[in-house]
Amino acid sequence: MFKSFREYIESIFQRDPAARTTIEVLTLYPGVHALFLHRISHRLWCWRLKWLARWLSQFGRWFTGIEIHPGARIGKRFFIDHGMGVVIGETAEIGDDCTLYHGVTLGGTAWHKVKRHPTLGNNVVVGAGAKILGPIHIGDNARIGSNSVVIKAVPEDVTVVGIPARVVTKIVESKMQQREAMARKIGFDAYGQTQEAQDPVAHAVNCMLDHMHLMDQKMKGLAESLERAGIRVNLELPQLEVENLENDGVSTITDGKSPKR
Repeated sequence: MFKSFREYIESIFQRDPAARTTIEVLTLYPGVHALFLHRISHRLWCWRLKWLARWLSQFGRWFTGIEIHPGARIGKRFFIDHGMGVVIGETAEIGDDCTLYHGVTLGGTAWHKVKRHPTLGNNVVVGAGAKILGPIHIGDNARIGSNSVVIKAVPEDVTVVGIPARVVTKIVESKMQQREAMARKIGFDAYGQTQEAQDPVAHAVNCMLDHMHLMDQKMKGLAESLERAGIRVNLELPQLEVENLENDGVSTITDGKSPKR
């Protein structure tokens, strides 16, 4: 018992850099209080003392701002950070080492007395304001972006964002390095270069960089063919001076000698 308690406190320190002392965590963290009350109310629920279990869960809602139905099943080292507005339904199931932030809802989509709430695997992180609705399964190590609305099952080891939530495409590391190299070559700071970028502008920039990389390869092949034929050409791209774009809106290109407008 003391070992599991110690593991739980340590897991909070690992996930919340604002946590400083054990006393602070035990006395000032509503997520800890809500989970403690839920452990008791869930035991009462299993003993068929359902009115008393619901009363205790309602007291926990009033005291912490977190509503956890006593029928919900929660695994080890579960952490609710901040916590206000979190709602966890009756048939929800949560695995080990999961983290929820404020405003999260694990809700149902049916009025029948059946499994109607989500099941979270192990090590799932749900961002602030996210809604996971229905008897769907969220795979291990999944990440749910803030304010996302999840209505379909989520595979393991992926991140989902948006309304409705969609899996963020994983970019192969070699493709990322290729784009970064092209961005450096043309003097552009590709601010959208993240593996989980969903911004349409960033997506357009990535497509442009991929196309420019292909053009660069074609030009190199053309230059090599011409050199084999005895024709020497220089097809290297000039360097863009991006900082000058803010001055007059006209791009400045240098070829190593003098700027041209």
